[in-house]
Amino acid sequence: MDQDGATPIATGGGGSVGVQIQHSRRVLPDFLQSVNLKYVKLGYHYLISNLFTLCFIPLIVVTLVEVSQMDLNDLRHLWLHLQYNLFSIVICSAFLVFGMTVYTVTCPRPVYLVDYFCYRPPDHFKAPYDSFMKHSRLTGDFDDSSLEFQRKILTRSGLGEETYVPAAMHEIPPRPTMVAAREEAEQVMFGALDKLFCNTNVNPKDIGILVVNCSLFNPTPSLSAMIVNKYKFRGNIKSFNLGGMGCSAGVIAVDLVKDLLQVHRNTYAVVVSTENITQNWYFGNKKSMLIPNCLFRVGCSALLLSNKSAERKRAKYRLIHVVRTHRGADDKAFSCVYQEQDDAGKTGVSLSKDLMAIAGGALKTNITTLGPLVLPISEQLLFFATLLVKKLFNANMKPYIPDFKLAFDHICIHAGGRAVVDELEKNLQLLPLHVEASRMTLHRFGNTSSSSIWYELAYTEAKRRIRKGNRVWQIAFGSGFKCNSAVWVALRNVKPSPNGPWEDCIDMYPVKVVS
Repeated sequence: MDQDGATPIATGGGGSVGVQIQHSRRVLPDFLQSVNLKYVKLGYHYLISNLFTLCFIPLIVVTLVEVSQMDLNDLRHLWLHLQYNLFSIVICSAFLVFGMTVYTVTCPRPVYLVDYFCYRPPDHFKAPYDSFMKHSRLTGDFDDSSLEFQRKILTRSGLGEETYVPAAMHEIPPRPTMVAAREEAEQVMFGALDKLFCNTNVNPKDIGILVVNCSLFNPTPSLSAMIVNKYKFRGNIKSFNLGGMGCSAGVIAVDLVKDLLQVHRNTYAVVVSTENITQNWYFGNKKSMLIPNCLFRVGCSALLLSNKSAERKRAKYRLIHVVRTHRGADDKAFSCVYQEQDDAGKTGVSLSKDLMAIAGGALKTNITTLGPLVLPISEQLLFFATLLVKKLFNANMKPYIPDFKLAFDHICIHAGGRAVVDELEKNLQLLPLHVEASRMTLHRFGNTSSSSIWYELAYTEAKRRIRKGNRVWQIAFGSGFKCNSAVWVALRNVKPSPNGPWEDCIDMYPVKVVS
């Protein structure tokens, strides 16, 4: 027998036919049952989603039949009745106009993502496995146990051979100075912004809002001030610099811009999301602090957003929802990603063993809030029904996991590491296609922190998969501990931006990631 307990099929003779028939008899009913259940669920989803329409159509038909049976005298009486009640009609119309005016003034202004750009470092910054390990040995800071630990993490991380580390880390000895860190920040931020302004033909002086997020590198003057100085932004620009907020800070920056665009009319906003590696490389031997060295790589994204109605014509997406979850009140969650010094006084970021469990709890809270906003009513009814049965009858049943595949066409999971993507794929019952962008981004660019979700969206665009009306779910995790989601809807069939990060390599993907 095979390992799975099935009888192997013989290579010749009549016995093989008999075994094949028995095998087909066993498998065929299970297959038909799964197919039937699939179509039953699809039928249920369609029925509930279109219930209002299906009920409204008969009402329209009955009304049309009644109107068609009215003669000329009936219509004349109706007109006279309306004339005698002219005052009531005017009052109702006034209330209607007033209500529409109040709604127009108070309803949130749409936020458009005009375009974005993800920075791609030059090829001489690449860090293949062998070069990475050779460089680690030559620095002389790591013992044999730490070197072997880094090698194992690299091979299991899901990273490929073409990720990038900054120039200072290619030198022997490494040069983690303030000057080198500023050079890295300028290179990635200005590189992304130059391409963004070139692709959109927007004058930097037209930018009214600037938000920059970088968790670990916060110099004085700030990174946002560096950008203002470089591009000579106007003096009254609303400038913000977010620090220490981890890999989910990109969504936080978008949420901040969304709120600011409700106040400041007819303007542009720029969001720059990056992380700085030069001064945050760990040179000690504590295992939990060596993991970021193996995962984090150079990257940066620059977004151009606007609330101008004229920008809708060329914008790629419109922001629908932002849902933020913060678990910082819990001590374990607060300290699971923690910057500290080891016993030798060397600074690094320590990752707790409880990280995945804490991320799972934050995800559960986040999707519980997000679900009612995005899930079709059919899924919400199923979730509520199972919850009700469990509460009323104390039934020993698993909670119903909503099918988020019905709510979103594309999902961008923060490429924090292979384990993160695996866990979400399993828990949300996603298909390999839904996590392809995350896995390939991790393979090609590594964990680029808060910008990773934009490299993933750029991958999906480069594959020409985004159609008008498609919904995109971006979900990111960060220190604190935070889980944040952003939902976008495509305003047209989206093409990749010129000179994008995947332009010359997209045909090679997806690749098989070795376990």
